[in-house]
Amino acid sequence: MGSKTPKETRTVITDLVLPSETNPIGNMFGGELLARMDRAASISARRHSRRIVVTASVNHVAFNKMIPLGSVVTVEAHVSRAFKSSMEVFMDVWIEDRESGLRSKANEAIYTFVAVDEMGNPVPVPQLIPETELEKERYDAALRRKQLSLVLAGKMKPNEASELKALFE
Repeated sequence: MGSKTPKETRTVITDLVLPSETNPIGNMFGGELLARMDRAASISARRHSRRIVVTASVNHVAFNKMIPLGSVVTVEAHVSRAFKSSMEVFMDVWIEDRESGLRSKANEAIYTFVAVDEMGNPVPVPQLIPETELEKERYDAALRRKQLSLVLAGKMKPNEASELKALFE
């Protein structure tokens, strides 16, 4: 099992916001955006692992901008770090201005997926090798997020969370 780069996991989904996908004030439902992000992230995780993947958690979602009816929405997903059988997927959500065509970042999210076999048992995934500065930043931050999650879940003692301790030294 070789290693892969975030570039090899890149997934881009672009779609239009339709009336049935909006709330009473004409903006995209948050749940609709979550579903689109889940699809993009699952494809990205599958490209990395080449296995069946399941959503393990939605770690972070930031709804920074409303997305109005008729907007062109692009979800761009990359695996940001691979662990034993899990993968963190970072997504950026962009909207296009209807008149100028300029893109602006509307939202971002981080999901975790686990690669499984046909029986649903976790299986190992390839290592991820970040290349760009942004990929390296997200790669390093993924370990801190994982350690924080394990500490909060009681699965890791705080003094064992080396990456978190380094933040406070």
